[in-house]
Amino acid sequence: MKKRIITALCAALLAGMGQVTLAQTTTLVNPIMTGFYPDPSIVKVGSDYYLINSTFSYFPGIPVLHSKDLKNWKQIGNVIERPEQMDFMGERMTRGLFAPAISYHKGTYYVTCTDIDHDGNFVVTATNPAGPWSNPVKLPEVKGIDPSLYFDESTDKAYILYNSDAPDRKPLYPGHRTIRMYEFDAKNLKVLGEEKQLVNGGVDLSKKPVWIEGPHIMKRNNWYYLYAAEGGTSVNHSEVVLRSKDVWGPYVPFEGNPILTQRGLPADRKDPITSAGHAQFVEGPDGKWYSIFLAVRPYEGNYYNTGRETFIAPLTWTNDWPMIEHGEKPIAYSYVGNFKEVKQKDARPQNGNFAYTINFDKTLDPALLFLRTRDDKSFSLGKANGLTMNLKPETISEMGNPSFIGKRQQHLYCTAETALDFTAKSADEKAGLVIFQDEKHFYFLAKSTEQGKPVVQLFKSTNDKNLELLAHTPVSADAKKIMLRIDAKGDAYDFYVADKPNDWKLLKDKVDGKFLSTQVAGGFIGCVFGLYATSSGSNSDNHASFNYLRYSGNDPMYK
Repeated sequence: MKKRIITALCAALLAGMGQVTLAQTTTLVNPIMTGFYPDPSIVKVGSDYYLINSTFSYFPGIPVLHSKDLKNWKQIGNVIERPEQMDFMGERMTRGLFAPAISYHKGTYYVTCTDIDHDGNFVVTATNPAGPWSNPVKLPEVKGIDPSLYFDESTDKAYILYNSDAPDRKPLYPGHRTIRMYEFDAKNLKVLGEEKQLVNGGVDLSKKPVWIEGPHIMKRNNWYYLYAAEGGTSVNHSEVVLRSKDVWGPYVPFEGNPILTQRGLPADRKDPITSAGHAQFVEGPDGKWYSIFLAVRPYEGNYYNTGRETFIAPLTWTNDWPMIEHGEKPIAYSYVGNFKEVKQKDARPQNGNFAYTINFDKTLDPALLFLRTRDDKSFSLGKANGLTMNLKPETISEMGNPSFIGKRQQHLYCTAETALDFTAKSADEKAGLVIFQDEKHFYFLAKSTEQGKPVVQLFKSTNDKNLELLAHTPVSADAKKIMLRIDAKGDAYDFYVADKPNDWKLLKDKVDGKFLSTQVAGGFIGCVFGLYATSSGSNSDNHASFNYLRYSGNDPMYK
């Protein structure tokens, strides 16, 4: 009898298990957007997430990425995608568009941003985040950087807050800034009333805090939270928070600040993530809170070539204060979310190790980048040779719009390669593959001609717009098509050439990668692999064809 009862109970349990739905989880891999995707801003609309980033003087500007699960991201458009909206001609690559912010209210998407050298602060709108986005509306009263909009659902009012000068434009120390705010007319896209200062210096003025920036406001449990970056966007970067019962303040800082930082951790830790800050909070698909923020992955010290990337971490609330990672432990390379993973059709992977090939057919991938503007007359797509680029006299050492189309370096250890169909008519004509940091920091693997014979050359940029020849090798005159490859290996790059598929020959290895780091070059951008064709100041009717751009990343922290 006892045996029959136990057997019946086991059968009932097994039958019941068939009706139990096990909790689904998703592993969020950091960075969620690898490579040069800095200054992230995010908005949740229903079950959809939209993410944007700074692009500085690259064009198109401000990518728009979509996700359902905070892990799988697909680029659906760009905010600044038409030359008539804006261009960055004459500007250094590290200037242009700084720190955009995205928001949504009653069917309209808003992006605020700063064109640092020309147009100042502006706002654009769209009813579809994929675009088209409106032409920019300038906000001349908003004097500063990093504007963001806050819509207060309880009062149906909008506000624009931003980083601005010290009080009376008399800084007490270098980096002394303020956070200020106007009421905002979201229908007519203009400020209302008088500007008010919300934060002076940062959390504690007596400690001389620097670069309070990237501010956002949110409301929870009848508290208004003002949170912002502090410490500058390098190794001392952090995120701090203040709160008030009134949107206009006064804002009281959290005693547990900073709520996010990695400063103070051992410099020799394995696979470090540093410079974390510039955060924004968002509710996840599981109803829990998360923060997206920028950080970097150096291969040594503060040397990194992949730029500032977009990371994610869980956010917890204690006594109505938020906390991300105070700095006692390293940011993790992965977190588990209690929600279902949702992969998107035709989305290229953006995190972990991955590989892809861009074949140039009828449309240009929205993630590809031009320098400063887009010139549709300079290239064509969809022919048998893929991407055909006219040789323009402009060079990448200058501040114009050369024949250049690039894709971000997204891993410390990676490979980019292309197949090139090109015959130079003179020594001034060059086409090939470049690894580009800015106008004065790049390496160019080029096919050209020397004394009437075809050759592949490796050049290093110089401060005076000239090129230093590092290596060269002849190629067969019968080889109409050649293959070019650049391998990134942390602090070094290797350069290869082939005149037959997969018959790679090393041209030069262990070329100084630190030369392309932000630590050496300065500025705020990351490296880009570019397809490039130039006649070096001379007019030319020649062209070069690139069959594909192939990329693969293989970073050790994901193995």
